[in-house]
Amino acid sequence: MQSFAQKFTYDVALWIFNLMLDIFFREVRPRGAHKIPKEGPVIFVVAPHANQFVDPIVLMRECGRRVSFLIAEKSMHQKGIGFFARMISAIPVIRPQDLAKPGQGRIQLLNRKTDPLRIIGIDTQFTTQLKPRDSIVLPKGCGISEVDQVISDTEIIIKKEFKELRAMEILTQSDGTAYKCMPHIEQDSVYKCVHDELNNGRCITIFPEGGSHDRAEMLPLKAGVTLMALGAMAKYEGLDVKIVPCGLNYFHAHRFRSRAVIEFGNPITVSAELVQKFKSGGTAKREACSTLLDSIYNALKTVTINAGSYETLMLIQAARRLYKPAHKKLHLSQVVDLNRRFLIGYNIFRDDPKVMELQQRVMAYNQLLKYHGIKDHQVSKTSNENNGRLLWLLIKRIFILTILGLWAFPGGILNLPVVIVAKVISQKKAQAALKSSTVKIAGRDVLATWKLLVGLVLLPTLYAFYSLIMFIVVLQTNLDTKWKLILPLATWSLLPFVSYASLRFGEIGHDIFKSIQPTVMALLDPKGAETLRQNREKLSSNITELINEYGPKVFPDFDGRLIYSHTHTQQTDQ
Repeated sequence: MQSFAQKFTYDVALWIFNLMLDIFFREVRPRGAHKIPKEGPVIFVVAPHANQFVDPIVLMRECGRRVSFLIAEKSMHQKGIGFFARMISAIPVIRPQDLAKPGQGRIQLLNRKTDPLRIIGIDTQFTTQLKPRDSIVLPKGCGISEVDQVISDTEIIIKKEFKELRAMEILTQSDGTAYKCMPHIEQDSVYKCVHDELNNGRCITIFPEGGSHDRAEMLPLKAGVTLMALGAMAKYEGLDVKIVPCGLNYFHAHRFRSRAVIEFGNPITVSAELVQKFKSGGTAKREACSTLLDSIYNALKTVTINAGSYETLMLIQAARRLYKPAHKKLHLSQVVDLNRRFLIGYNIFRDDPKVMELQQRVMAYNQLLKYHGIKDHQVSKTSNENNGRLLWLLIKRIFILTILGLWAFPGGILNLPVVIVAKVISQKKAQAALKSSTVKIAGRDVLATWKLLVGLVLLPTLYAFYSLIMFIVVLQTNLDTKWKLILPLATWSLLPFVSYASLRFGEIGHDIFKSIQPTVMALLDPKGAETLRQNREKLSSNITELINEYGPKVFPDFDGRLIYSHTHTQQTDQ
């Protein structure tokens, strides 16, 4: 059982994390939390891992149970992260990619067709840098493969050929390509710790993709989670480990005051047959792990949006905005569900002429929005009212915006140093993460983490500095001693409230500011605004008709008027 001290430090950390999330995000909404077992051992598998250390605390907040996390061992050495990781009893894991080193010389593939597993080195030292079960890693995420046999300093045999086109291009260059040597790490001690945690009825959280990333699709899952679940059930007779898939869906993951949805899927029950196969070892063990990993991957697909590319994701989101589900306003979690349904349908019918035509029209509509400098949700605000009323509306909004700006100004100025420092540090950390990773695109997955960490440290420090200034100022006055103590303490106590109030005023002001552009457009270019509204209305009608026609072919429970009735019932646990 966990000690009182462990539970206390976990709860303190969770309280701090809740404050951080409430400040950073405008909204965090859970979906399907009622599916989580209230007791017994649970493994939460979470994907996509799009927001480094923010992902775990979102899960902590919404799952309703105390959880232990697997965390990269190198992160334990970072002061802030390591401190909080120890507070929540995180389990450190030495990751092979953290120990990867540049390989000597360059490598190439001489003949893909006749000998695709034989890698030849140029000025390499394979016998000293590699051994069987180690891996070679190609640059810029082009591929990774395990070493099967080291023949000489200049020749190795890999277990799995590189099939990606980009990998083939760089491996068949006349001068070869640079590479990294990644050692094989035995994780017996980690698995033992996890098995014991599960046997004690606790919860483990793992991100089966490995490290965080900023891609539009899930990365291939690693088999470690299957070794944890099957290993624990094989080791402890009668243990029933449930695996709960969790999908993280962010709307602008790294931006301040963005939104997030975490969705919990149906728990996966590990069958006794798989456990028995695991116990048998050898091929049967590998088959058991592979079968369970496939089940986990399929379960994660039901709670995530795996678009495959950024362009596809943008297309799906545009279609979702234009679709009219019985003229109902959607909850944030319903928006996520609609995105996923659209993606499933799009992947099935993407080559259909009707779908291809609408795809081109949606893309053209997006370009038209860019030309006018407004967003889709602002089109309806380009009112066709008379110019006098539009002018009055514009003046009123500018007046309200000015008042809100004045109210938000004090907190904005007071916290400006933190904003600047957080942005600079997070950008530097993103660049460093990008250089050390083979899967990241721009390193955006670390931005939110470092903004939160910097704010957590600098905000109290800055408020203490302002309080010190107040103390120095009142010392120069003739006030009573008690006031010389009360005023600095009051400054320290009130600053967080002033900052939060300014944040809220600024947020409302920002929403009003976004409404000014369509109003200006309607005032200065009424014909252009009318054309845009007509285009949107026609496109929205065509998309709705297409989805209502094809929807029942994909989802048996589809109903154009009641598409969300089933979804809505899943919100009752929130």
